[in-house]
Amino acid sequence: MSAVFEIRHSLRPMLESDLPRIHRIEQASYEYPWSLGNFSDSLRVGHSMWVREAEGEVIGYYAMMAAAGEAHLLNLTIAPSWRRHGLGRDLLQHCMNRACDHRAESLFLEVRTSNSVAIALYRSSGFVDLAVRRGYYPARHGREDALIMKKDLAC
Repeated sequence: MSAVFEIRHSLRPMLESDLPRIHRIEQASYEYPWSLGNFSDSLRVGHSMWVREAEGEVIGYYAMMAAAGEAHLLNLTIAPSWRRHGLGRDLLQHCMNRACDHRAESLFLEVRTSNSVAIALYRSSGFVDLAVRRGYYPARHGREDALIMKKDLAC
């Protein structure tokens, strides 16, 4: 068994006090990270935002908005040193469960077309490709396309 699972994990709603650690994870994970303001604004407007902790330290998080029978996964990230242990899949499942709590029938997301690891996770979790949004993300040499994906939820 992986040493990661010998450490106690927990999930809880995100707090404003979590944002400095979340922002550090975000900056370590992406060339074009969300800003502290993006997270703060999402909390303020009431998006479903959760953190995964290990030994009292935030090691992952997600942000989801839900309205009108749909949910949209805005951000799901595991700290780099905690990846490849199934924690992202577990966090995604939690997100889908919360989407059901909000009476969403579908969960949508966008993902960089270059992010093959995330795309594989989403496809293996039942998401299907809907379309490509051209030039959606900033990139080092211009813009990068986003793959729009959808999962119908069986709540």
